[in-house]
Order: sequence, then C-alpha cells, then structure tokens
Amino acid sequence: MKPSSKIALVTGASSGIGQATADRLARADYRVYGTSRRVDRAGQRSFEMLQLDVTRDESVGTAVGELLRREGRIDLLVNNAGFGVAPGGAEESSIEQVKAIFDTNFFGIVRMVRAVVPHMRRQGSGRIINIGSVLGFLPMPYGALYAATKHAVEGYSESLDHELRTRGIRVSVIEPAYTKTQFDANFLEPDAKLDEYREVRASLADTLSKVMANAEQPSVVAEVVLKAASAARPNLRYTAGAFAGRLRLLRRFAPAGVLDAGIRKDLRLA
Repeated sequence: MKPSSKIALVTGASSGIGQATADRLARADYRVYGTSRRVDRAGQRSFEMLQLDVTRDESVGTAVGELLRREGRIDLLVNNAGFGVAPGGAEESSIEQVKAIFDTNFFGIVRMVRAVVPHMRRQGSGRIINIGSVLGFLPMPYGALYAATKHAVEGYSESLDHELRTRGIRVSVIEPAYTKTQFDANFLEPDAKLDEYREVRASLADTLSKVMANAEQPSVVAEVVLKAASAARPNLRYTAGAFAGRLRLLRRFAPAGVLDAGIRKDLRLA
C-alpha cells in the first residue's frame, strides 16, 4: 500500500457492482476492503474481504472496528449491499417481507452511516456513496417495494449531504438502470402471491429477462463511483450508463402523461 492510499469500504462486494467497484478503486490506488455476509477465501482478489451483514448492528460494528484497527481511518464508504424482489403486485408481499427488504436496502445504509460517520467527523473528511437506482426517481409498476427503498435512499442521501458537508464529508447517490449482474437471479419471490397477478408476473419476467441481455456492465457503474469519489466538488446524483441518463432527462423534462405512457409501453402493460 502506498503511504498516500485512501481507505475504502465497499459493502456487498462479493459479486456484481460491488465487486467491480472494489476492483476499480483498488486499481486507482485505494486500499479497499469489501464486505459480504459470507466471505469466500478462495480465489485472488485485488482487495481484502471482511464479513459483514448490514442487517445486524453487531456485525456492522465489528467489521468497521476491524477496519479501523488495521488502518486507523476510513476515507470512502460505498453502500452497495441490497437485493430485489421479483415482479409482482405490491399487495403480494407480506409486511414481514417488506420489512426484510427495507432492512437490507435502506436500514443497512443507515447502519453503515451511523458506524462510519463519527470517524469521518473526527478526521474532518470523508465520502459516502450510496448505490441507488433510476427507480429512486421513477415509478416501477409491479416493483413498488424495491422502488420505495430506492426513493428512501435518495431522500436520506440528500438530507445527509446537507448535514455533513460543513464537516468535510460529502454524500452522493449513483443511479444505474439495468445492470448485467446476478442481481435478478437472486430476486426474492413475493410471499403472498395472488392469481390475479399471475399473467402480469410472467409477462414482466419475460420482458425483464430480454432487457437484461443488453444491460450495462457493472464496470460502467464502478467508473461513475470512482468519478464521484475523486471529484473535488462531487454532485449529489450521478446516473450510470446512457439509458439511465436518458431516463433522468425524461423525468425532468417530459410531461407526466407522456412518461407514464412510455413506462407502460416499455413494460408491455395494458
């Protein structure tokens, strides 16, 4: 490690966007620690791995404490850990399942921030980058719960950036669209399925599988994370990939009715 290397912590780094981000940061001379609920010691990585479950306060505290014991500081936190839900009606998930989705996708970020920010405040510097989604500013029919977690990430991040910028800490959200990872293979199925939604579930699953075949690579998101982490004056929001950029422009400038019609057409909804 070079003496000037910054220390980065990336959650959910065993695969996909998290792994690509950790690799890219390591190649940019960050000293990187990735995290996963189950650490696989096999294989060569460009970064070290720590065991961490973002849904458990004790696990978060232990991992952050271990990193600080080794390095004495943390300069960058990338909150990437999360999971999605297979297409389905909002009423097809139990309250318990809704709580589980928020526990990882939103409260997991809150836990990480609460563990890391005190140390960044004492340093007088730091960056926090939260991996959001275009679904943080767009609706997703039959994906309401996942979209709700990403809307929560957007609001939390913006408020947090206002709070911390006077203490030398900046917060950014990265907003990818479809990304070619194993994310969709690990979708959580709704646990209270109804016959009324059977056909639309099947149709959407087919549509999304075709879209994912031409999705952006995780490296596209990783490059944007590095850009946000390196910027002297970082933006609050960064889209990742051409399609995400177009959606952000449509959300900003297109009439609501036109945007709604386009979403329904793309998803083949009546």
